[in-house]
Amino acid sequence: GCDGRGLVTSALQMSSTAKKAPGSAKLDTAWEDLGFEFRPTNSHIQIQHKNGEWQEPELVKEPYINLHIGATALHYGQACFEGLKAFCHENGEVVCFRPEENAARMQSSCRRILMPELPTDKFCDAVQKVVQDNIEYVPPYGSNGALYIRPLLFGSGPRIGLQPADEYTFIILVIPVGDYYQGGLSKPVDALVITDYDRAAPQGVGAVKVAGNYAADLLPNMESKKKGFPISLYLDAKTQTMIEEFSTSNFVGINNSKKLYVTPKSNSVLPSITNKSLMQIARDEGYTVEERDVPLEELADFDEVLAVGTAVVVTPVGSVTIVDSETGKEKVYEFGNREIGESTKQLYQRVRAIQNGEVDDRHGWNMKIHND
Repeated sequence: GCDGRGLVTSALQMSSTAKKAPGSAKLDTAWEDLGFEFRPTNSHIQIQHKNGEWQEPELVKEPYINLHIGATALHYGQACFEGLKAFCHENGEVVCFRPEENAARMQSSCRRILMPELPTDKFCDAVQKVVQDNIEYVPPYGSNGALYIRPLLFGSGPRIGLQPADEYTFIILVIPVGDYYQGGLSKPVDALVITDYDRAAPQGVGAVKVAGNYAADLLPNMESKKKGFPISLYLDAKTQTMIEEFSTSNFVGINNSKKLYVTPKSNSVLPSITNKSLMQIARDEGYTVEERDVPLEELADFDEVLAVGTAVVVTPVGSVTIVDSETGKEKVYEFGNREIGESTKQLYQRVRAIQNGEVDDRHGWNMKIHND
């Protein structure tokens, strides 16, 4: 469903008929130094859902939407989003990494908050069109950048009683980005265990990518950063004994002597597509992959700890600190002498090599963008 051929006859006009090259846009910053922030591009794409059906996609130049004051997204948080990336290969070809996985995850978010599901083929088609129309903003091969693709779906119809909207808007915006943390795999970061807030309720919406989950994390995240910890780790809400996930990325623990890749299994954790990909790569490399409950004390058994997600890809974690709320005593777990571990490097390099087209895409993860 994600091939995206046969779109040439579409009513959509490209913003220019001349074929443009990836990485040819004129930016105020070098591609290598982009960081992870909003930047204007040619267009975003919109698809409206009205009268029970999805309308035709439309490329829109202005980065604004005209929204009814009664929209359910504004009042009741009926909104979800996704994140994925497109990469330029050495031969100038552009690919998008595993878009059908994002389509499926967005569909699961929609089911949980009663929004219409956008079919996978329509999702991938929209990705094709918006990347084609902004192809010059795909960072060039060798810059370590990517075109970050942000699909968003929300209730745009007015409702004042609590009920699903009658109209929905699906949008994809695209932004050229560099590394989320300056320097990619530069140096391991220190994490703080959050003990006075929960990320998600045990039977709540932690496993879907709804907007409100991220608003809930703003305060604890900011508090951790003020204490000097760039990344926060949440425990399970019910018992506060099991590791769940970092603020915006999944937790992975590596035990090198046992060649183990361990990641928490919980109904409150968002299933990361990067984690799913790394699990497959780890199996390919001969690791035993375990998805299970991970007690906090098991941090002592890991040689390497990673935070994994689309924006960060892989962030090595050098230490995890937990502060006893009653005594104020700190317990610090350290990993790999705070150096980047070999397994971390290997997993990171393998996934990046697939994304960059430097090794065989044996699992068929890359969707080619047709820039004809």
